Amino acid sequence: MQRYNKGADAIQALKNGKIDCVVIDSLPAEKFVAANDDLKIVEGIFDTEEYAMCFKKGNELRDEFNTALAELKEDGTLDEIMSNYIGDEVGQHPYESPADADHSKGTLTMATNAEFEPWEYKEGNDIVGIDADISKAICDKLGYELKIEDMSFETILASVNSGKADFGAAGMTVTPEREESVDFTDTYANATQVVIVRK
Repeated sequence: MQRYNKGADAIQALKNGKIDCVVIDSLPAEKFVAANDDLKIVEGIFDTEEYAMCFKKGNELRDEFNTALAELKEDGTLDEIMSNYIGDEVGQHPYESPADADHSKGTLTMATNAEFEPWEYKEGNDIVGIDADISKAICDKLGYELKIEDMSFETILASVNSGKADFGAAGMTVTPEREESVDFTDTYANATQVVIVRK
């Protein structure tokens, strides 16, 4: 098994014959296969996973995020953010901060790995995607500015636990192993791992 920090690097290795398949979340997989007609997706192998944001153990912000997430689900904002990146309405529902959003509580730093479209990826110098928009919407509700720090996926938990970042959001699956070192918010999305192979 070979680990890659960037999905694009794994796809290139697959195309070059250095590896035989790539295991990755279904949404990034769809983007890669759409751009590479020599690849295909094999589904139905893995169980559904739950995505959540992570915090240092005992951080009270986690409860505030859960409250905000529940409100965003209830008022339809989460669905709109998802539909802006997935499905038939891509690009039609960009998230914008409310004009009266109060950011007087300061800035929260989100740790992510911006190589996981549509969850988080780079558009010019900006980091955009589902996780970025959900985090922005939560910060708008709670009174914070949002700062996003891009890093390797493996360093996100350490950054959260050391205080370099306030929380992590990176299409992160809740697992018992990760729950030993961080606290997770409520689930905000379900995902499935798929396998990409050469045709």
